[in-house]
Amino acid sequence: MTSIEPRPIVGVHHAAFRCRDAEQTIWFYRDVLGLADPTGIIVEEVPGSGADDPYLHVFFRMRNGEHIAFFDAPGSADPAWFARKDSFDMHWAFEVGGEDDLIAMRDRIRAHGVTAHGPIDHHFVRSIYMYDPNGIQIELTYRTADHDRILDEEQRNFGQTLARWSERTRAAKEAKFGAEALDRRSRGDA
Repeated sequence: MTSIEPRPIVGVHHAAFRCRDAEQTIWFYRDVLGLADPTGIIVEEVPGSGADDPYLHVFFRMRNGEHIAFFDAPGSADPAWFARKDSFDMHWAFEVGGEDDLIAMRDRIRAHGVTAHGPIDHHFVRSIYMYDPNGIQIELTYRTADHDRILDEEQRNFGQTLARWSERTRAAKEAKFGAEALDRRSRGDA
């Protein structure tokens, strides 16, 4: 594998998702999960294209300065988008300090009438799971004592792991997506 030097990316500023309704989304992320009061910007047209699609862009700042953001754009919203998504397709994992915080959050979430599953032990993290009002699975997680050791070991072996996985799954992926789709690299059509 190759890497680019220097590595200018320092973190995640925000991840943004569509929401059905800003007020409902604020209830979940502020009142249920306890994030800080959000900020929001009304934008009248889509940046870049100039398309007429007014939206409210809502940002929740987390304690580390990163954000999760939402677009409340009813004009272009498709109700089907708000169905629950498979966690492999989309989920967001927020980190908490430890087991006590995880259990306290699970109890807080349940007290708001939201179903929360777990904790589930993934060996390097322990997590609880629930869905937000927009169909996005939310994970709250903390790092176990073995977190860094496990991931460091897996990283040392990842070239072999990836090669084994690719060999195991390539034929099925080619049948589903086509070889050309799998082989795209830096051609602007990925």
